[in-house]
Amino acid sequence: MTDTTTSVESGLIAANIMHFGRALRAAGLPVGPGRVLDAIRAVQTVGLENRSDFYWTLHAVFVNRRDQRELFDQAFHVFWRNPKILERMMSLVLPSFGDDTEAPQESLSPRVAAALAGDDASQSKDEERETEITLDAAMTWSRAETLSDKDFEKMTAAEVDAAHRAIHNMRLPILDIPTRRFRPDPTGGNVDMRATMRAALRHGGDIIPLRTRSRRRRRPPLVILCDISGSMDRYARMLIHFMHAVTNDRDRVHTLLFGTHLTNVTRYLRHKDIDIALEKVADAVTDWSGGTRIGTCLHDFNKYWSRRVLGQGAVVLFISDGLDRDAGEGVAREMRRLQNSCRRLIWLNPLLRYDQFEPKSLGVKALLPFVDDFRPVHNLNSLTELADALNRTGPRNSAEMANWRGRAA
Repeated sequence: MTDTTTSVESGLIAANIMHFGRALRAAGLPVGPGRVLDAIRAVQTVGLENRSDFYWTLHAVFVNRRDQRELFDQAFHVFWRNPKILERMMSLVLPSFGDDTEAPQESLSPRVAAALAGDDASQSKDEERETEITLDAAMTWSRAETLSDKDFEKMTAAEVDAAHRAIHNMRLPILDIPTRRFRPDPTGGNVDMRATMRAALRHGGDIIPLRTRSRRRRRPPLVILCDISGSMDRYARMLIHFMHAVTNDRDRVHTLLFGTHLTNVTRYLRHKDIDIALEKVADAVTDWSGGTRIGTCLHDFNKYWSRRVLGQGAVVLFISDGLDRDAGEGVAREMRRLQNSCRRLIWLNPLLRYDQFEPKSLGVKALLPFVDDFRPVHNLNSLTELADALNRTGPRNSAEMANWRGRAA
């Protein structure tokens, strides 16, 4: 233990932990200098005799959210199994690790791959000129692949940033609909008798100029209900940027997030600065990456919010994978009420990216009979094509939806 303590204090092991912290930060984990120092002190206390103890020591310091576990696990096994790292640690006469924790067999996360590739490049440029190390096949990708077709879940950190910029520049046109109010229009098809009589009085009754009018047209309100449960976490974080862009592009946009309960974040997303908006949303939402209670949350929306936001032919975007902790209890009743209260109800489901998707879960079966359109939401193209669904003016019961309902029956 004395040799281990000396090695850590001398800064040799500390350098490796520092590089590992940089890799985690590049992969998206909130790792700063303070956590690196805590990790060094923790390793000094626990020791390096056992690989499993070393793994869980760093895990306790660097991971504080459930969604960070997979990234940390992949980064740890790739980083500390790197031959260069092992040779460096062997040169320090480091005690040998046991093989208590096996490397993961699933494909490497693109964000981890990009982070570790960048970390290796910064560690030793001269060594990389002599030997090229391939960590995983997932670290290679085609330059010709377009960002718009790439799944949000498979994007690297750099691609996620590029996608954020693309989303902020998006505009979501919605077809204007006629309202009950009128406006003066020289080419209108309706005669405005009141305006005509006023104009005639101005001329003493000798001339009666005919005044016409037409209906005012206005974009309908847009209401977004987004699932932020654990199964939707990666897509919800990307779609928050989409909701922010839409909220700042038009008026009468209302956004509510739901997991185990409902949270209205509309006023937070109205901030022009996306960083401030995301910070306020994070403070307001307490059930992120938890379970899903779709029926309960829809009941709360129908009871407390529907009369406020569903007037004047509102369009509702329901974003969820349909996986419900309560096995669809109460979903059908609340979805029927929601559909009857809006002009169009569109369900965006990231699971539709799979060609073999089948509506088998109880939550999906309860939702499908009451939606007017069923579309995927997993890449930039799916968000761009969303305008077609919003501008559709045909009947609510389309042949495509009839097919989906038949498959769910």
